[in-house]
Amino acid sequence: MSNHYPDKNLKVFSLNSNPKLAQDIAKHIGVELGKSSVDRFSDGEVQINIEESIRGCDVFIIQSTSFPVNEHIMELLIMIDALKRASAKTINIVIPYYGYARQDRKARSREPITSKLVANLLETAGATRVITLDLHAPQIQGFFDIPIDHMMGVPILADYFRRKQLDDIVIVSPDHGGVTRARKMADRLKAPIAIIDKRRPRPNVAEVMNIIGNIEGKTAILIDDIIDTAGTITLAANALVEHGAKEVYACCTHPVLSGPAIERIENSCIKELVVTDSIALPEEKKTKKVVELSVAELIGEAIIRVHEQQSVSTLFD
Repeated sequence: MSNHYPDKNLKVFSLNSNPKLAQDIAKHIGVELGKSSVDRFSDGEVQINIEESIRGCDVFIIQSTSFPVNEHIMELLIMIDALKRASAKTINIVIPYYGYARQDRKARSREPITSKLVANLLETAGATRVITLDLHAPQIQGFFDIPIDHMMGVPILADYFRRKQLDDIVIVSPDHGGVTRARKMADRLKAPIAIIDKRRPRPNVAEVMNIIGNIEGKTAILIDDIIDTAGTITLAANALVEHGAKEVYACCTHPVLSGPAIERIENSCIKELVVTDSIALPEEKKTKKVVELSVAELIGEAIIRVHEQQSVSTLFD
């Protein structure tokens, strides 16, 4: 593709969560990143300056609401407000990783539904469209009253494993909730699936029970949307090996990888953990076992299609 996108009315801006991904997306589209600065006043308040005219433009802001989540959400809200007051024609927020997505329902009484609250905040601020990747629960799309393009990480992950040409694979969902995702991956790799049936006594404590499906002597690929503390995935991997799997790979779209995650992955029987760059990985989390794939091309294509009013769903075929 040519290095220069012809339409001056498409603008891409980056905030602080994932500047490298934003740079890669802009490069794929063939535009320079918009000129803006995101600073802090001495009391910690966010200060945003947009240093070029965006009047009448279709603006795309790249920001994952990853750690520190609340800082990144606040930056995004303030940026949306700045763009709205500077007369942007459309304000498209590209959120590769949507934080608070796990608080999508009342699991217990008196719990908030924070993913709905965040959707309301973004909309009230003035966002006119959302582009996101692998929402923890696809129903979150319905929390927005503006158009939302929901991209999939599975094709990128499946493609990587297809190129590895592993033999006799089985795709494994670490819990019942992820079966649809595992099925999508299995269809792409023409492989069977297995499911790990686990019970969780309390949050962030996982307890692996039994395995549904045949994994004996096979190469198992665990797939999840988010790997956070890596407790679930490492216990799952160990259970697979105990039940006769030959080797275990793991993959996810969003490498939250907080707390003991990297140490757990390193000490587990997982051969490789394959992730995307939806969340920027600091150097100390980039270990030999972690393989990072880029979503820049996928998101760049989606931005071009949205701007040119073409179909985005064809990206998944």
